[in-house]
Amino acid sequence: MGQILSKALLEQIRAANDIVEVVGAYLPLKRAGSSFKGLCPFHKEKTPSFHANPQRQSFHCFGCGAGGDVFRFIMQYDGVDFVSAVRLLARRAGIAVELTEDDRQEGPNKDLLLKLLEDVTMVYHHALQKLPAAEAARAYLRKRDLGDAVVRDYLLGYAPEGWDTLVKWGQKKNYSPALLEAAGLLSRSDSEEGRVYDRFRHRLMFPVRDEIGRIVGFSGRVLADDPKAAKYVNTPETPVFHKGKLLYALDKARRAIMDSRTALLCEGQIDVIRCHLGGFQNAVAAQGTALTEQHAQVLKRYADSVIVVLDADPAGQKASLRSAELLLAAGLSVSIASLPPDEDPDSLIRAKGPAAFQAVLDKARPLLDFQVALLRQGEGFSGEAGLMRAARAVLETIAKAPTAVQRDHLLRQAARELGLTENALRQDLNKLTRTSGPARVQAEGEPEAKVQHPLEEVTVLELSVRHPEVVLLFRRYLPADAMTDPTCRRLYELVLVGEENPMGALGPDSPEAARLLAQVEAAPSRLVGEDLTAEHPAQDLILRLRRKQMERRRVELRQKLSSAPESERQALDLECKQLTLDIKSLQQGWDRALPILELD
Repeated sequence: MGQILSKALLEQIRAANDIVEVVGAYLPLKRAGSSFKGLCPFHKEKTPSFHANPQRQSFHCFGCGAGGDVFRFIMQYDGVDFVSAVRLLARRAGIAVELTEDDRQEGPNKDLLLKLLEDVTMVYHHALQKLPAAEAARAYLRKRDLGDAVVRDYLLGYAPEGWDTLVKWGQKKNYSPALLEAAGLLSRSDSEEGRVYDRFRHRLMFPVRDEIGRIVGFSGRVLADDPKAAKYVNTPETPVFHKGKLLYALDKARRAIMDSRTALLCEGQIDVIRCHLGGFQNAVAAQGTALTEQHAQVLKRYADSVIVVLDADPAGQKASLRSAELLLAAGLSVSIASLPPDEDPDSLIRAKGPAAFQAVLDKARPLLDFQVALLRQGEGFSGEAGLMRAARAVLETIAKAPTAVQRDHLLRQAARELGLTENALRQDLNKLTRTSGPARVQAEGEPEAKVQHPLEEVTVLELSVRHPEVVLLFRRYLPADAMTDPTCRRLYELVLVGEENPMGALGPDSPEAARLLAQVEAAPSRLVGEDLTAEHPAQDLILRLRRKQMERRRVELRQKLSSAPESERQALDLECKQLTLDIKSLQQGWDRALPILELD
């Protein structure tokens, strides 16, 4: 999606969302001088190093280096893109966000689709509560021990039995059949007329939300006793519903997953709801499909490990193994919880309580242990051929691990479970990866790593922010091209032009500049001593940075001299000698250097 917001509207949204209030809604903050501090949500720590600055409207962690404005905080905390963060904060402040014409040309208006889905959710929700025809749905919920609180919290609903309920409703609400169809609410017949009709009829409706809580589609459970009817009908692929990356209840589970760094992967909506009711609030389920690579990548944003909780029958075991391998390939630690026969999380928690389900989770087996147990049941390791087949299957799983550390750990597990030496398995793994392609190795330079910037250039920025009186000095004697670091140079250019809101001027495409600016704004003063002013450190920085700039130019000239034609050598040599004299002058102090420092 292209840029959808004007700078003025972005500033309006930013101004309406005080950084301390927004951050304080996510984690406890205590006043510390002119700022507020708390435990950083982006890395583990025992002593608070995270600061939110109400004057600068920025945050910075002195431990991990995270920083930026209120938009960047929501992006990092909730794991969403810039547009989603803006919309979330706009909704919080009651500010309408409109799409541009360029965005509308990409397809149906997504905001309008989302509004439609919210409205239809309430139609279904009220139908469940009020319509006599919804008694079958209400009876089913009573049978599953899902009371009014669940209906309210999850906005469960009922789709009436008629073929044109939503078409007629849409006419009254000015929603066209084309828009209803684009939202996945209507289906089209195969006849020549192509008649549209309600996709969901006489079903218990589960609204499906994306990870930031927007309703993007539905899953409808059958209520009629019809063996030909699909047990569940789900919204098809739409501009806002992508089942390959949607996880049911992730919007509710996300915080618990981030806190524990562990997710529970269940099979269906009711299992997830029951887990949440039982206190297992990190439970989610794949939406209407087998687990995909995209699902695994979504979970990786929030979790380090996943416990797969699926049925204990052979089909469930195979599904568990497939899911686990995808999660492993995403770099997650995976274990599998084996449920008792004929039980699922819903039935187990209802019958025996949360403690019984916790006991199942406590006995969850690491992926390789589980896989070897399945192979032992099927293959048996009594013969050489069976052991070789089992070892090959296990090594194919290990090869999916993206890092050398994870593969090494899994090899040790495999050797123990198979009764083989690590060295033998490692040799076969190396052969396997050579023939099938190397396992993806985690790239160096993870996003979480701090980017190092030149200390002198960062100090220029710190002095400019904390002591605005030296900006005139910098503007007069220190040009932007004296800054070698692109991020520092960009921020310094904002200083030189007197930008009053540099954080807002950076925009969404400069996360490192926003992080560095927040760090600069949060940094304590480097000045010491009662009589020391910012002018002397500023002069010292100017001298050092201008000297380094001249030294770089002199090196460049000497390189050119070695290959320059005779006609150019004299001018290059004169410039080089003059630079040598100027550099010596800069080393003799501020007063001697002033004539050289003056900018044209």
